[in-house]
Amino acid sequence: MQVLRKFLDKQARHFRKGEKLERFYYLFEAIDTFLYSPGKVTRSTIHVRDVIDLKRMMVTVIVALIPAIAMALYNTGLQANLIIFGLDSVPLNTWQQRVVHWLGVGFNPHHFWANLFHGALYFFPVYFVTLAVGGFWEVLFATVRRHEIAEGFFVTSLLFPLILPPTMPYWQVALGISFGVVIGKEVFGGVGMNVLNPALVGRAFLFFSYPAQISGDNVWVAVDGISRATPLAQLADPLSQFGTRWWDAFLGFIPGSMGETSTLACLLGAVILVFTGIGSWRIMLSILFGMLGTSLLFNLIGSATNALFQVTPWWHLVLGGFAFGTVFMATDPVTAAMTNPGKYLYGLLIGVLVVLIRVINPAFPEGMMLAILFGNVFAPIIDRIFINAHIKRRQARYVNG
Repeated sequence: MQVLRKFLDKQARHFRKGEKLERFYYLFEAIDTFLYSPGKVTRSTIHVRDVIDLKRMMVTVIVALIPAIAMALYNTGLQANLIIFGLDSVPLNTWQQRVVHWLGVGFNPHHFWANLFHGALYFFPVYFVTLAVGGFWEVLFATVRRHEIAEGFFVTSLLFPLILPPTMPYWQVALGISFGVVIGKEVFGGVGMNVLNPALVGRAFLFFSYPAQISGDNVWVAVDGISRATPLAQLADPLSQFGTRWWDAFLGFIPGSMGETSTLACLLGAVILVFTGIGSWRIMLSILFGMLGTSLLFNLIGSATNALFQVTPWWHLVLGGFAFGTVFMATDPVTAAMTNPGKYLYGLLIGVLVVLIRVINPAFPEGMMLAILFGNVFAPIIDRIFINAHIKRRQARYVNG
């Protein structure tokens, strides 16, 4: 590693001000600081020092995402292998299936490595497309604006594939991440200035632009010609009829977006985020209570025509993107509420909205995406309410004191 460090130090002079590669300094700086800690050190006593910075914060989030990524690989392969294993002949309609067949890995759903390898062939291409296209826009805007390339995109590039179905066409993945990065973040000024979560903006764009490729019965299992809806999409029927055990849903062995199926994986990520102080437990807890109260209210009201009124909080917790959105999306420090009291109200709003959307609108059973985006819009207003109230209390104490 010392050889690489010396090489980078030697090349740094070509990117300094006045040199011919000056325009690309921020690209060089991004590569340098990604591989090594910045060489600049604060030594005076007038500055606040902390062991955390943006890079370490992003790395912590990536570590917290590892359980969800592992389940994305395994469960995507498992769902495909379960279908193929039950067919009379092995379909070779996709390049992933041809690779598995050619390498002799097999489609046995009872083999751990067969599931993991098959799922990896679906997840990693989507991830690489996201990283390449989104990274291009990040570098382009940083170069034009002459500012550093923020590490925040590495988290967005992981979150975006995890909230997509495995059958998503690559060109639509490229369009979605482009819309999310450019319209959802860069037009607002870049990292720290965006109002909405870029990954969710990209997914919302795909949902409303290409609904057939991101919703419906035939997008959740990576086998052509096979239709199978997610358990959440089947909630219009009584729970006893859609054939999913709660424990399977909690562990993540159900069809769905690649990284959203496992509540257990999300809980492991939540422990890491809360323990390190990166994710707000106030937001997570208030979302949970908002969902719990609203779903129990609908359970009490009941409905003779809408079976979704009877969905219990325990099923809302494990189905769809509720757990993933609660842990990784709603707690985004840029787009969430910043004040401690505001975090409670912000989370409560999301928890109530997700159940309202799921229950009142059966045609759109997954409500977490829209609920978080609505919460993002109201977060600045919520913070302003509590900040103004705090200012008035301080002014009153000053006048009376």
